[in-house]
Amino acid sequence: MSHPQKAFYSEFFSPLKKLLKIAFLFLSLIFIFSCHIYKYTYEQKSSFPLKIKKIVVVGFRPALSDKDTPGLFRCPICGATFMAEPVSDDVAEKMTIDLVNYLKRKEKYSLIPPGQAKGAYSTILSQNITIGIRDMLQKTGKSFSSDAVLFGYIYRWRERVGTEYGIETPASVAFDLHLLSTDNGSILWKDSFRKTQVSLSENLLDLSTFIKSRGRWLTAKELAQIGLESMIKYLGNSTTR
Repeated sequence: MSHPQKAFYSEFFSPLKKLLKIAFLFLSLIFIFSCHIYKYTYEQKSSFPLKIKKIVVVGFRPALSDKDTPGLFRCPICGATFMAEPVSDDVAEKMTIDLVNYLKRKEKYSLIPPGQAKGAYSTILSQNITIGIRDMLQKTGKSFSSDAVLFGYIYRWRERVGTEYGIETPASVAFDLHLLSTDNGSILWKDSFRKTQVSLSENLLDLSTFIKSRGRWLTAKELAQIGLESMIKYLGNSTTR
C-alpha cells in the first residue's frame, strides 16, 4: 500500500476508533449502573417476627480500643473473625448518634436510646462483672421489656489523608450490626459494611459510591454514613440485597 493510501486510511479510521471506544465505555457504565452493584456484606439470619415493636439501641463500641494493637478479633455475638484496628470511643459515640438518627427516620420501631441503655447496662454489669456480652445485651433488653437489642462493633476507621479532590490515602471503614432477640438471645438479623474508597477508574464496579460521593474523596464519616444508611434501610427486611 502506498504512503498516500496509508495516510488516507489512518485519517479515516482514527476518529472512528476513538468514537467506538467512547461508545463502549458509555455502554459499560450504563450496564454497571443498571445492575446497581454494591460491595456490601449482608447476612440475614431470619426475617423479623411481626411482634417486634420496641428496640433497645445500645449502639456501637470499638472492637479494639485506641490503646490496643491491630490484630484478629472474634465477635462474641456471631463468632465471625475480623482483622481489627484501634478505634476511639469518640468515633463509636458519633456513629451511635448517626445510627439513632437513621432509625428515627425509619419511623417503624419504638426506640430506647443509648443513654438509657447504658444506665441499665452498667447496673447489670455491677451485679455480675463476669457476665458475657450476649447475656448482658439480652438482660438489658429485658429490663426495658423490649423485643430486641441493636448492637455493633467498629473494626476499622482510617481517615482520609488529603482533600475531597486530591488524596494521599483514601478513607476506609469497617463495622457491623446485630439485632438480638430479648426473648432468647438469638440473632434475628445482622449486617456488616467494609469499604475503602477507590477512584472510578480503579474500580468501575463501584459506580454507586462514585455517584453518591459526587466524584469527591469522602471522609471516614461520610463513607460510613453510606453503609449505615443502607443497613438501616434493610433492617428487618427479608429481601436480600
